[in-house]
Amino acid sequence: MYKEIFSLIYIASSVCAFGFALTNRIHMFQLNAYKYTFHKDWIKSNFKQLMLISLLPAASLLISFIPGNIALLAACVPNILFLMANLPKKAKKPLVCTARVKRLYLTCFLLYAVLAILSLVSSVYICQAALIIPSYLMLAANIINRPAENAVRLHYINEAKKKIASLPRLTVIGITGSYGKTGTKYILERLLSEKYNVLMTPASYNTTMGVVKVIRENLTAAHDIFICEMGARSVGEIKEICDIVKPKYGIITSIGPCHLETFGSIENIIKTKFELCDALPDDGIIFLNADNEYIAAKKDLSSKAIYYGIDNTALSDFSANVRAVSELGTSFDVNGRGESFSLSAKLLGRHSVLNILGCVAVAKTLGVDTDSLILGARRIEGAPHRLSLIRGNGFVIIDDSFNSNPSGSKAALDVLSGFDGQKIIITPGMIELGEKQDELNRELGVYAASICDKIFLVGEKQTRPIKEGAEKAGFDMSHLSVFEKVEDAINTAKTLPCEKRNVILIENDLPDNF
Repeated sequence: MYKEIFSLIYIASSVCAFGFALTNRIHMFQLNAYKYTFHKDWIKSNFKQLMLISLLPAASLLISFIPGNIALLAACVPNILFLMANLPKKAKKPLVCTARVKRLYLTCFLLYAVLAILSLVSSVYICQAALIIPSYLMLAANIINRPAENAVRLHYINEAKKKIASLPRLTVIGITGSYGKTGTKYILERLLSEKYNVLMTPASYNTTMGVVKVIRENLTAAHDIFICEMGARSVGEIKEICDIVKPKYGIITSIGPCHLETFGSIENIIKTKFELCDALPDDGIIFLNADNEYIAAKKDLSSKAIYYGIDNTALSDFSANVRAVSELGTSFDVNGRGESFSLSAKLLGRHSVLNILGCVAVAKTLGVDTDSLILGARRIEGAPHRLSLIRGNGFVIIDDSFNSNPSGSKAALDVLSGFDGQKIIITPGMIELGEKQDELNRELGVYAASICDKIFLVGEKQTRPIKEGAEKAGFDMSHLSVFEKVEDAINTAKTLPCEKRNVILIENDLPDNF
């Protein structure tokens, strides 16, 4: 009688510990886009830490083999410690309890229930194995759920396709690129809204199912234009989105070494981005950044292409002459299709002129008049956490924390260089750059050393190449500091003594799965 009671107490401790561990692993799986390969890489990157934590349930299992009820109570202690190690922490992007997540929880606990029943029958606590390898049990549950998930996914995709087909007056514009696509999307929405009723995919809804969700829940017959941001980490993903939304127009903002870890090569990135061009109808138009070397080198685009650029004016149908770039924004002259006019915007950086120029080319093609464009440009707010300004007492923060890539980080540092004050960069570095990651982070360190008075790095291991690059460039290493948390770096930067003000660039903020 007592043995059964103590066994139930022990299994209860195991169930509670498993629940918290499972929540952590499902959260990471969600951040890894429910992709097995991405989650496998996450396990590999965190293998040492995961193995150390798994020693607790393993020790608990060993203690449970010791005869006597006291041993079972003692075996609960490592489970409780394991539970505490998996308590939820403050997340930048918390777990969203979607229908898929609920189904995954259900299957995992059903598997665990089977192990718990076997444990009671056999007096060998097999359920402890689920605590030792929670990630793999979750992946097993995901495999079990795969047929149902595929059916649900196909159902929602077909719903979205039917809705798009039911709106023959709707014009769809696809936007993709290695970087700059979200900022460009916000600019284009503002300019086109001067004439049309526009819906854009919000925030960073740029995956297939994110786009499907927006179509199903937000798109209506009242919309004239749907601006669809299209992200990708592997070949074929842009094509999949295009097959759903059927774009007539497209913008390729840039091509560069982003997500090299999953794409494998720059050639695969080029192929994937131009899936948008391939998907356009015969009367469709692709708008291309002529200043990007990979885009400019692409041939055989026939009459589909309209180019825009600041530097490569020979290829550009729309070009811009930049008159002023400061912390107050930008002003520039636009030349295109036999017309010239001046625009001003609050967006920071010379690269913002290029993004606005591309959107002007689209807006002009869709019939937005010049006066509306002049007004619309002044109203552009830009995307959150992409060179957004936060002013405080004695400091100003340039918030570029959403993401980072080689081109974007250089552009952000160029913006920082235009501010008066003590210049400080706070960064954890760039990720998902495959074999080139260390090399490109070293280059970031070199460039930061040429502009910044202080360099604050977040994370010792991750930022080592940046430190090496700064040292190689001759930076005074007494002005370089490493912090564990970005919040600590920001608080320190705000209060640094300075003659005028501290100008703080927050360049990237890694997601919770890094």
